[in-house]
Amino acid sequence: MAYTLVFTDQYEKRAARFLRRHPELANLYLKTLQLLEANPHHPSLRLHALTGRLVGLHSVSINLSYRITLELLICGREIIPISVGDHDAVYR
Repeated sequence: MAYTLVFTDQYEKRAARFLRRHPELANLYLKTLQLLEANPHHPSLRLHALTGRLVGLHSVSINLSYRITLELLICGREIIPISVGDHDAVYR
């Protein structure tokens, strides 16, 4: 059973800004979202829980430099992306 991605207006604005700045990552970004929806535990996503002030959130990798932080609600099988960007941008 697949998961459902739930996009907030705020995330969609962040994603649009990210893709305007990094158009070369559009296909990889889309592939990451598709894989996240199909299987968030796929090893290539490098899903991991965050700590500190971001406790309760998770992160997946688009590539070695860029991440998507997200709220992963396994009970409801929903994934809510929160932010997208480079390491420093999504973890601040």
